[in-house]
Amino acid sequence: MKLLMAIFWVLLSLQVGSDINFEPKQLSREIKRISGSQTPIAKEIMAYKTGKFFTYTNANPVSFSYVGRVFTCRTEGCKASDDNVNANGSEYFDYFILFDRSGKILSLQIYSFEATHGQEITLKSWLNQFVGYNGKNTLTVGKEIDAISGATTSVHRLTDDVIDKTRKLQEILHQ
Repeated sequence: MKLLMAIFWVLLSLQVGSDINFEPKQLSREIKRISGSQTPIAKEIMAYKTGKFFTYTNANPVSFSYVGRVFTCRTEGCKASDDNVNANGSEYFDYFILFDRSGKILSLQIYSFEATHGQEITLKSWLNQFVGYNGKNTLTVGKEIDAISGATTSVHRLTDDVIDKTRKLQEILHQ
């Protein structure tokens, strides 16, 4: 019986948090709030690293979104330096960015936070620092982006990810 229970818990732990929800309710609500449209239509543009880009019709001024996952280190630490971090060695959070047609950020939200530290980055007041960013300038933690004591890794990982995804969207728009 103990062996059966151990196998059950191992299988359960492998399933929890493994899939990204690319259509969270928060995303739909935020698009409707910004655009006033009750019928926005999404179409996937491309998968990129740990997420996907989408384009929208009937959702002006929202034209694009990125929905993805950011891995951060556990309390014990890790050597996470890129997007290919194994989920078994890291914690993570899922988030989305809404962009206008020029690739400027309209909104950013974290909709699933599966980490033990750094929850302060989920605050709307902190996330609003990214609104207006278009990938053309630098975002430096401690300068343009407020640092948060106790959330250092999460702040840096999210900031780096937002820069990367915004610049990737700019590449897509200027092809």
